[in-house]
Amino acid sequence: MVTIKREPHEGNGKRLVNQRIPMLHLHHCVSARSFRPLWMLEELQLPYQLHMLPFPPRAKARWFLDENPLGTVPLLVQGAAPNEVRMTESAAMCQYLAATHPDAGLDVAPTHPAYGAYLNWLHMSDATLTFPQTLVLRYGRFEPAERKQPQVVEDYSRWFLARLRAVETALTHGANDYLCAGRFTAADVAVGYALLLAQHLGLSAQFGPATQAYWQQLQQRPGYQRAMAAQVRAAEEQGVPTTPAPDTQP
Repeated sequence: MVTIKREPHEGNGKRLVNQRIPMLHLHHCVSARSFRPLWMLEELQLPYQLHMLPFPPRAKARWFLDENPLGTVPLLVQGAAPNEVRMTESAAMCQYLAATHPDAGLDVAPTHPAYGAYLNWLHMSDATLTFPQTLVLRYGRFEPAERKQPQVVEDYSRWFLARLRAVETALTHGANDYLCAGRFTAADVAVGYALLLAQHLGLSAQFGPATQAYWQQLQQRPGYQRAMAAQVRAAEEQGVPTTPAPDTQP
């Protein structure tokens, strides 16, 4: 377990005084979907404890089933019973962290004209963009040779790239470099992970030019770079393999 300790800040780098925030605990595998909340934590510069797991945890860390019966990451825990927060959906965690720290500017308020688009991107990031890639991963990499399905890999790679046109269109016709509200939000973190996963799958060469530029821009963010470094450092310190989850072989 690695603890990232920081003084809580509000927007524009102002330090909060006498504000007690319950510690956030994130259970994470290197570059799995749990990277979304890790990236958010680094963008928000919140204190947190990072618990690294080998991939897949349901097979290689059976004790984790007592924490999360799904056996999946992420698991985000904050506070203690009876008011404990426990979450298992990565895009929902992005929304939760942004909404509970609104001064950081990563949230979009319900009264904002872009609120609907913001929610749509958050949900699209996983349900539409990450889902087909999980089938590519399973039947292209995770299954043993006799169970691999090249046709599934081809079909769902095309599926993902077809749905990714929504990102290309938004970035091409939008008035800003980000997806909604004219600024970087939690939606960009959530969609950004889908692009990271695509890069691991060798699909990023097929991004449109606007998506390519957007992805390069996201990778230059200090919060993204801190999250990348934090997961490797924590894995090394906790004796967990540093191989990214999408690159795991049977």
